[in-house]
Amino acid sequence: MTNDSTTNSYPPDRVPVDVAVGVLVQRDAQGREADFLLTSRPEGKVYAGYWEYPGGKLEAGETVEQALRRELQEELGITIGAAHPWKIEVMDYPHARVRLHFCKVYDWQGDFEMREGQQMAWQGLPVRVQPVLPGTIPVLQWFAAERGFQGATHHG
Repeated sequence: MTNDSTTNSYPPDRVPVDVAVGVLVQRDAQGREADFLLTSRPEGKVYAGYWEYPGGKLEAGETVEQALRRELQEELGITIGAAHPWKIEVMDYPHARVRLHFCKVYDWQGDFEMREGQQMAWQGLPVRVQPVLPGTIPVLQWFAAERGFQGATHHG
């Protein structure tokens, strides 16, 4: 998924790592988007305890959707339906630069299993769980814009 023309401008240690991110969204009785799923980062990982949208790095030869299917099965024990590409955001963290490929997901099967010892929480705006991973904040702002939400999107 990485394009050489976009990565050549980065220092070698700051080339973005492509990450597929699942924004699982429930629908209300009228079919409108409602709560979305956040999961906590498990112990032993960078930013352990921070809340984020689930997903993970693309492996060699994987598309964003393939990586998302694999990651959500591995982390949450669910099988997703269609992944709807939404937005892409590059985030610079001290440990890595990541290119986050956010996909909305409305359909999934299976019972949620927190296979990495993480927690899960269905949230609306403003998000009640904290702390929120910096890469999650743009998504909350996009939701606020789409939903006409005014005010702080999260605490802390």
